[in-house]
Amino acid sequence: MREASPEYPTPPEPRPGSGATEQPPEVWIGRATNRVQWLLAAGGAACIALGIELAVDSTWTSGIAPLLMSVIGCLAAGILVLFGTLAFVHVAVRVEGDCLEVRCGHIGLPRRTIRLDHVVGADFVPRVTPRQWGGWGYRWRPEIGTAVVVRRGEGVALKLGDGRVFTVTVDDAEAAVRFIRDRLRLLGTGQPVEA
Repeated sequence: MREASPEYPTPPEPRPGSGATEQPPEVWIGRATNRVQWLLAAGGAACIALGIELAVDSTWTSGIAPLLMSVIGCLAAGILVLFGTLAFVHVAVRVEGDCLEVRCGHIGLPRRTIRLDHVVGADFVPRVTPRQWGGWGYRWRPEIGTAVVVRRGEGVALKLGDGRVFTVTVDDAEAAVRFIRDRLRLLGTGQPVEA
């Protein structure tokens, strides 16, 4: 059973013996998390703290320009690292109706929505690594496609109608692929899938 998240609450399940017929689920929700990103975020926070410390308690005698450059450099580097890593601590994937939505980080940005009528196939990828994509985060490589990589492990690769591929790392990716293929059959799009 997947955890409910504030942005994607888990739909209620019918109670046994309630007379409700078994309906296929209408929504699939998955997540992937990378705890290592918290360490990088702590490094960014340390850079910000150093910049503030330099600005408040500096005894530099070499002039204001070197001090100002050091403070601005520490603050800028810290903010970039902090927000760049926090945006990719986790990813939430939601397949509902005729679209798949990917939200990154705690505020859901960056976000990507893909209409399932633009998808011609979905494949399970047993091992997606940051090395394949050139790092963590929202990645693009012309020879491979676009990806959201928050950790090493399984993922889903969507083949889009324009020939591009979108890959996202998510837990229980096999279930996501089955669900997406079922949705594609219901919508009458995509390639036939062999059982």
